[in-house]
Amino acid sequence: MTTVLVVDDQELQRYGFRVLLDSIPGTEVVGEAASGAEAVRRTAELRPDVVLMDVRMPGMDGIEATRRIAEAGGRSRVLVLTTFDLDEYVHAALRAGASGFLLKDARPEELLAGIRAVAGGDAVIAPALTRRILDEYARHVPARRGDPGEDPRVAALTEREREILVAIGKGWTNGEIAARFVVTESTVKTHVGRVLAKIGARDRIQAVIFAYDLGLARPAAG
Repeated sequence: MTTVLVVDDQELQRYGFRVLLDSIPGTEVVGEAASGAEAVRRTAELRPDVVLMDVRMPGMDGIEATRRIAEAGGRSRVLVLTTFDLDEYVHAALRAGASGFLLKDARPEELLAGIRAVAGGDAVIAPALTRRILDEYARHVPARRGDPGEDPRVAALTEREREILVAIGKGWTNGEIAARFVVTESTVKTHVGRVLAKIGARDRIQAVIFAYDLGLARPAAG
């Protein structure tokens, strides 16, 4: 059973998400919150698998709430869901520790798949936003000087694991990585898991940020 906390300042939105999610076998809404502060408190109380987080709310917004939930180090992962696809929100949400970012106009099956992916420890970004998000994030990262290999976390990677990290930083899917290195997707998943463990990343999004911060990946030319 995947448990979800629905966070939105609009009661009708919360009701809609609850009706949808509770109608799906294997998914249960365990609570609701109408503000960021309430989201932080309810997450600590309920420990849901996924926090479905709105961005714009009165008082503490969804970005700050996401940051506090991530910093608490609990099991709950945050999936940001908003009507706004502005880069400033995406960048802030990823920096705050969100494990995913979807738009509210996503189809129900996309939302459900996103919730399950995040609950399973993966990361998800709306497909239409992925490349733009990575490029926009990179523009916020200053050019790094020195050898990334000097970082002990990178030094701990094998040559193949470092190649996998670079591929993750480029936004490649497991299927694309498997095709590039002529291995099975299950092998790629194993490599990805080892990479995340060695660099201390919770999910692929944090791995992307790590790769960009160290200069291992940059936006594609053009």
